[in-house]
Amino acid sequence: MLKKELEMLKTAILNEQEGYQFYLMAAEKADSPDVKAIFSGLAAEEAEHEKWLRNMYKDLLTQDTAGSVVEDQPFSPHIFTSDKMKNNGGLVVSALHIGIMMEKASMDFYRQAALETGLESLQVLLTKLANWEQGHLDFLEKAYDWARDDWWDKQGFSGA
Repeated sequence: MLKKELEMLKTAILNEQEGYQFYLMAAEKADSPDVKAIFSGLAAEEAEHEKWLRNMYKDLLTQDTAGSVVEDQPFSPHIFTSDKMKNNGGLVVSALHIGIMMEKASMDFYRQAALETGLESLQVLLTKLANWEQGHLDFLEKAYDWARDDWWDKQGFSGA
């Protein structure tokens, strides 16, 4: 009866694990301590999402569909400014772009999965995760724009 929901959760857990690994790698390769902190923070959030999804999976296996409590406040690195995204090179631009694609795919997956499940507790969790991923997406798009513009300027592509 819950086969569809368990499969959704397995896919979601794998997505979060991939996100965690990617952001961890990006943090390790970043030169700037500020950029390392941003990617490390995103990695930590992905690990937290995975934990919530694993808990829901265990709850569904035991038919305890009360669901786990999920925080409402998404990650926000208070160190994030356009100045701190500058001077970080093409690697950061590439990592931010990949992060944008991953977050968009995750957000879309969670929104669709929330529509497809009949379990209210899972629907609540998936909707919260979709909203959280939207926050990550907005954050990464802004960071990407700043880092890209700085990279273009360093390559002599500025309009000035």
